[in-house]
Amino acid sequence: MTEMSYLDGNMLDGPLRELLAVDLSAAAGRCASCGTVGPMAGLRVYAHAPGLVGRCPACAEVMLRLVRAPDRAWLDLRGATYLQVPVPPTVPPSPC
Repeated sequence: MTEMSYLDGNMLDGPLRELLAVDLSAAAGRCASCGTVGPMAGLRVYAHAPGLVGRCPACAEVMLRLVRAPDRAWLDLRGATYLQVPVPPTVPPSPC
């Protein structure tokens, strides 16, 4: 059996930067607790803590936590099974 080759995690920088540079309110997320799928803009956000807490509108479980510091941010999406981000279609380069 041969081992599959892998790339260093640094190669994710470009693709993730491309995804996270979009308006996430248009993204759809699935609640890990109840399975409800909906736009992130539909979360109930509580800002009374040291950070922001986004709760599922159906079951009120935490889907997202965001904490900011002057020089960094922490994003916790443990309460979401996925985040579907709309991206523009890839346009092949035109021949010269």
